[in-house]
Amino acid sequence: MKILQYAVRLPILFKYFGQLCIALSALSLVPFAVSLFFKDYLVSTRYGIVIGSAMAVGLAASRLRTSAKIQNNEAMVITALIFLFSPLVMTWPVMGSGMGFTDALFETVSAVTTTGLSTAASLADKSQTFLFSRAWMQWVGGLGIVVLSMAILIQPGLTAKRLDIADSFDEDIIGGTRAIARSTLIIYSLLTLAGILLLILLGTDWFSSILYVLSAVSTGGFSPHDVSLQGLGSGGARAAVIAVSMAGAVPLILYHRAMHQGWRDALSDRQIQVFFIMAMMITGLLSGFLWYQDGLAPLTALAQGTLNGLSALSTAGFSSLPVNDMENGAKLILIVSMAMGGCAGSTAGGIKIIRLLIVFRLIYLLIQRAAAPPQAVLAATLNGKKLEADEILNAMSLVVLFPCIIILSWLPFLLGGYPPLDSLFEVVSALGTAGMSAGITSSELPVFLKGILCADMLLGRLEIIAWLVICYPGTWIGMRKEK
Repeated sequence: MKILQYAVRLPILFKYFGQLCIALSALSLVPFAVSLFFKDYLVSTRYGIVIGSAMAVGLAASRLRTSAKIQNNEAMVITALIFLFSPLVMTWPVMGSGMGFTDALFETVSAVTTTGLSTAASLADKSQTFLFSRAWMQWVGGLGIVVLSMAILIQPGLTAKRLDIADSFDEDIIGGTRAIARSTLIIYSLLTLAGILLLILLGTDWFSSILYVLSAVSTGGFSPHDVSLQGLGSGGARAAVIAVSMAGAVPLILYHRAMHQGWRDALSDRQIQVFFIMAMMITGLLSGFLWYQDGLAPLTALAQGTLNGLSALSTAGFSSLPVNDMENGAKLILIVSMAMGGCAGSTAGGIKIIRLLIVFRLIYLLIQRAAAPPQAVLAATLNGKKLEADEILNAMSLVVLFPCIIILSWLPFLLGGYPPLDSLFEVVSALGTAGMSAGITSSELPVFLKGILCADMLLGRLEIIAWLVICYPGTWIGMRKEK
């Protein structure tokens, strides 16, 4: 049976891609201004050319007359294109700080996807403009370039769900795309401001406070220091950064619900409850391995297990211990944490807690049906609501695809002779957009393997399906809607 389906319409792709280019130009004014402030004029020139070029392309393309309605495949293609285009155009300004093209591209992909892996051997010789620019890209990527763009540019009627960057936002709670984006941006900005003020009060200098919090609230993990969290002078500041990371790994819509309906209602969500239960379990397990296998003192193991475990689960990727010095048990706990990830509708990566809940609910339903009479009608529910077919399909697809991508990405590292567990750690970190490293990611890593990690970061940020839509021939060839 032939299925009715529509190919993407190129004018619509060009129009909305153009609008996103305008948004990208506006957002790039911030690192451009910072480069001027620090008198890094070479980088300023590069940013100026990028901003002008993207704005020109955007203004020309956005004037195209097209239908106001957008198809799901068109929305996914536009989203994927901007996540490809952004790191590509930002690579040139980053190269102004002394990096080659390959490493600069790796850095920008890692930044835009809020991963935090880096090939830079040392940050001591990097300019303040470089450090700010990559933290800023993480902050923008965390919220989603597309979300910010919708709030300003895209006409009402396009929803955050259609652009696949706010998968848990409920359109019945906040009406319309602009309202969703505006509310999210306010919450995101308040979390950022609160985090910066907290770090300053704890004795961190203002510049480091800004960089750490931009990366923390976006669950990105870039640090202005080579030693990640160890670059912060106090334990209180390290704990504050992880607290901000956990706040970013919670659905941003939760804060809106809490303000309007109370925290009790917001915290009654099953995903939130399981997320914090998993946080306690991972903290306990990791602390136990650090004490038993790594030989840390009990209190030290508990402190380090809490900081690193929560950082991995939130997919922020900060570390207070060198991962490559950990024993295999601790590494395995971190791998599982990074793969699970945070909550849907947050800035975190990974499979997401909500999808794992759906899978476990389906397994439980199968067990129930085995004991139920044939005529019994049993439906899969979560939080007292029936799960729709699309939700189940989405969850099952990602839970199946995620390990498949891991295996395919892991094999080249094994063929290259890298340690199996460390290679697995690196691949899961990239696909989960966590950014912790077991020491494999470096400037000496072969270009092919850097490319695999870049692909994993992009796949993980858009959760694989969008890229499969781009590769599907029916997306480009076939019947097209006229309106």
